[in-house]
Amino acid sequence: MSRLGNTLQGKSLIFNVLFILLNITGLTFLVLGYHPNFLDNALVLKIVGYLLMLSTLIAIYIFQGWTFFGYVARVLVGGLFIVSGLIKANDPIGFSYKLEEYFEDGALAYRVKDIFGWETFTLEFLIPYALTFSILICIVEIVLGVLAIIGVRIKLTAWLMLLMMVFFTLLTWHTKECDPHTTFRDVDTYDLNSSIAQIKIAEAPNNERIEILKQDASTVTIAEIKKPQCVEDCGCFGDAMKGSIGRSLTPAESFWKDIVLLYFVLLIFLVRGVYKPNTTRENLLLITASVIFILFFSWLFTWYFPVFFGLASILLALWIRRAGGKLFGNDFGTILLLTLLSSIFVSYVLMYRPLRDYRPYHEGSSLIERMNDGIPSVIEIVQIYENTQTGETRKIIDLDESTQEIWGNPDLWKWSGREERIIKQGKLPSITDQFNPKIPVEMITEAEKNLPIVQAMLAANQTYYVDLVDRTTGDRFPQLLEDFYMPEVDTARFFVGDTLLRLQEDFQEVDLREFILEAPQIIWLVARDLSNANFSRMERLKDIYTAAQENQIPMILMTASSQRQIEAFRNDWELNIPIVLNDETEIKAITRSNPTLMVIRNGVVSGKYAFRSTPSWDWLIKNQIIQL
Repeated sequence: MSRLGNTLQGKSLIFNVLFILLNITGLTFLVLGYHPNFLDNALVLKIVGYLLMLSTLIAIYIFQGWTFFGYVARVLVGGLFIVSGLIKANDPIGFSYKLEEYFEDGALAYRVKDIFGWETFTLEFLIPYALTFSILICIVEIVLGVLAIIGVRIKLTAWLMLLMMVFFTLLTWHTKECDPHTTFRDVDTYDLNSSIAQIKIAEAPNNERIEILKQDASTVTIAEIKKPQCVEDCGCFGDAMKGSIGRSLTPAESFWKDIVLLYFVLLIFLVRGVYKPNTTRENLLLITASVIFILFFSWLFTWYFPVFFGLASILLALWIRRAGGKLFGNDFGTILLLTLLSSIFVSYVLMYRPLRDYRPYHEGSSLIERMNDGIPSVIEIVQIYENTQTGETRKIIDLDESTQEIWGNPDLWKWSGREERIIKQGKLPSITDQFNPKIPVEMITEAEKNLPIVQAMLAANQTYYVDLVDRTTGDRFPQLLEDFYMPEVDTARFFVGDTLLRLQEDFQEVDLREFILEAPQIIWLVARDLSNANFSRMERLKDIYTAAQENQIPMILMTASSQRQIEAFRNDWELNIPIVLNDETEIKAITRSNPTLMVIRNGVVSGKYAFRSTPSWDWLIKNQIIQL
């Protein structure tokens, strides 16, 4: 280890600083060389990047600068672990949703099936524990970040960081390399009486993708050809980046972010044996640099809580080592305190809501603006022509005089196809068409009919029908009055029944999207799953509903629950509130708390409250959340 250097400056502090800066510059060039936006200069960037990194690593070895490079890596990795951990801890439920996606058979398990041919391998048994994994990862990441900065248990910290980065790099590698058009063979064993087993057994005779391999009295083993589940982003910074800079990292960018982080973690791992808990001078240097680094990301994510939490955690960790006595004035006390601080933050978020809500439904957000903030992609259409004599192909963009010798000469050049090139990648609006609150006609009750908008839409979609009644069976066959022509009726089989005003047969649902966005004010009660929702504040919700009715302010419950669950909710809680349905994925984006009370005024979220902080009607009026 002496060759690596066990002093800060090595043989020359100035040269080592220069070599480290050049090494990081080379790493930057290398990453840019693999980015699609720099394809024209990719080869030069890669060559320069590799040469700079290799030459400076050799120079750092010669000048014994590994210890100092390790300090730099500890600042970068420690700061980023704190920020990354806090962003995940700020929304552990959202991170658990992302982990659930990775635990599906079409995600990480697919890679094992594809590489090793292990068709029965699955990670789906981990899905019920996704939230537990999410919480543990958040806490461990924050704790490791602080430990790396202050130099406590650096050997163990280096090992755990390395394991975490290998795990995250595998996730982002899968995301980057996932091909949604390929297929794989998946073999699962189901309980014979389960609904999914019965569905697949019924489909098997007419579906070549499903094959029943084995069936006995209690189970059935089914092979199925499936497509991989390609996750759009890793979920680490996804919502935070979308809510701050307007877009998340692409799968390739997420992968290279983890490669860079893994590189610095490997540097820490290489010199882990050199480090001991920081001296006062080392603490001053590393803490100052780390806070500045965290401050940069706080500015990037428009959330300065990580700076205060990170600095407080570091200072408290150092304090406990001095003031903790024999019991806590040690590594154990430091780790315990950091774990406790992180757990308190995660617990608060789980009980209430994210401290910084990056999703498009946060307080103050204009839903109308978020529905229209998409950017269309700039696409270039390329026409492909083939020479009928030589087989040569030519690609042209402009069908004008400059290319007329090709497209204007059909005897020599034959059009063979076209392709699209994305010049500039666009982005979807923050709120997509998945926000589509509606009421299926068959689920409309008196509660929904109490809404004037529902009454109006039902009235607007009624028309007159004439019933043709089968003389033998009594079955009725409604015919549009405007299309009814008596001479065409087989009177031997049918007789003409009543003429009735009824809903048009093609009118299937009441769409309340525009109504919600345009209402002067409307109250949402959002409950993703009515069966598992916490209605401990139901009396307040009932009071709010009663007061809203008295003041002619519409209040609706939005859910993704089934009709059976809705009926059970109404029977159990005796709250006859209008209920609309929406896609479950979008409701997960709207809120993490089940349920949540929201107030929307002119399409802007003026109030949002998790069930534990459900306010009273008087409080909503007093604080101008609702205006009378």
